[in-house]
Amino acid sequence: MDKVRHPPSLQALQSFIMVAGSSSFTQAADVLCLTQSAVSRQIQQLESHFGVALLERNSRNVRLTAEGEQVLQFAQATLAQLRALEDRLSPQDRPFRIRLHVSLAVRWLLPRLSDFYRHHPEVSIAIETVATEEVEATSDSDAYIAYHDLPSTDPACLTLFDERLVPVCAPGLLDGEQPLRATDDLQAFTLLHRSERKEAWEYWLARHGGGRLEDYRHISFNLDELAIDAAARGLGIAMTDLTLAREPLERGVLVIPFGEPLRTDGAYVMRLQPSAATHKACAAVLAWFRQQVEA
Repeated sequence: MDKVRHPPSLQALQSFIMVAGSSSFTQAADVLCLTQSAVSRQIQQLESHFGVALLERNSRNVRLTAEGEQVLQFAQATLAQLRALEDRLSPQDRPFRIRLHVSLAVRWLLPRLSDFYRHHPEVSIAIETVATEEVEATSDSDAYIAYHDLPSTDPACLTLFDERLVPVCAPGLLDGEQPLRATDDLQAFTLLHRSERKEAWEYWLARHGGGRLEDYRHISFNLDELAIDAAARGLGIAMTDLTLAREPLERGVLVIPFGEPLRTDGAYVMRLQPSAATHKACAAVLAWFRQQVEA
């Protein structure tokens, strides 16, 4: 009979993930509410179990060994699968989790959530925002909303709205000392944009007879939200999506100085994750998002 092989401790795997992520036993212990010596013992147990060193330690921090990188991938995958299993078996014990870019959450989803809760007061939603350019799918989300450069034909995707680019600015810029009335007037102003989406300005300028973005004074931000806020404060003209700018436009905080909305091939799309199928609120959430599309 083969010798029974005992799997590594889940608590030790969790501690290892925390240490690897923070490069610090002290920080990992604080997050886990354990002593530093307890975390150290759990890592030693893992190293004894696998028979290799998982971390290189020095006086300032710790670093993963090549074997440690492999164990980290295993640990992350194992705990993610356990969380997914728990969610499938008892989805009613957790909210419906949606992952999306912070600017999209602030400008599009949050203004609509009160309508959702008027119709579905019994449903809990958890919103996770990211500031990175790509909104990646994760095992701990039921759905995510991302920007697609091209239209999606995937039946698992729900297109929320197509991208329509517009320049926006504070009303005071229209009739100042240097009025903003046409593309040629942009030379006297600062162009505002998200650092990773400067191609929106480049595309708009190319279609309206403007120059290169480098020919203008411009400021980049890591979030669309900051660029729009800067525009409302009179710092310059931001390029954004019409749908995302609709609320400040309706309040009169921002105006479109000139030009019609410019449609691109891009769209904002919602995709359901496999875990959503077993969540009792999935149908209600999806139906509400479809209503927003129709509206």
